[in-house]
Amino acid sequence: MEVSAAGDLANWIIPGKLVKGMGGAMDLVSSPDSTKIIVCTDHTDKKGNPKIVQECSLPLTGARCVSMIITELAVFDVDRKNGTLTLIELQPGATLEEVKAKTGAKFEVGPNVKEVSI
Repeated sequence: MEVSAAGDLANWIIPGKLVKGMGGAMDLVSSPDSTKIIVCTDHTDKKGNPKIVQECSLPLTGARCVSMIITELAVFDVDRKNGTLTLIELQPGATLEEVKAKTGAKFEVGPNVKEVSI
């Protein structure tokens, strides 16, 4: 799965790979102006490649449909209209440097970025 800085979502298929799951993601993201799509995912894949990217390389499930991204490292607001990301929270133990190193998209750091408390 990939999510772009503009809020594009690619989770439908990875060319050449077996797809598991019941589907339905295209239905869920079909009306982004009427719904809030929050993607909860690992920050990187098994090989350490970013899942949050500037532009998706996989086939899109939905264009400019994601409003927020939550990972084990950070929380981002997505401005779908302007195609930008803003870091709004760091997960416990995560650092800004780590998030920058593991994110494949440009992002702004919000003015009140804080670590989430549990």
